[in-house]
Amino acid sequence: MYTVTVESTFTASHQLTMADGGKEPLHSHDWAVRVAVSADELDETGLAVDFNNLKAMIADVTGPFAGVRLEQLDCFAGCNASAENVAQYIYDRIEPMLANRLKLVYAEVTEADGCRAKYCR
Repeated sequence: MYTVTVESTFTASHQLTMADGGKEPLHSHDWAVRVAVSADELDETGLAVDFNNLKAMIADVTGPFAGVRLEQLDCFAGCNASAENVAQYIYDRIEPMLANRLKLVYAEVTEADGCRAKYCR
């Protein structure tokens, strides 16, 4: 089995609502996104997946996040734009973009050094 990992970044802000209803201060991150895809075999060109194609998929999904407050986007209406929810959103959007022979292993989001969330099925 082959596993290919691609990374990308975007800058966005968020403001989480805590369990007690309080809000953390609005703040911004340089978010790092890592997506891993696996394939049992290489395609006719000798690739599991083209890095550029996978980067383009990530860009399509995260492009609307750039420079905005994530909670103001419809995709995060009614939930916290936590690293966990952002990772799941990215996973759920990229998975159907992949060829049938590929499996999305995980989507991982880092919002600050040492603070990351990974979503997989």
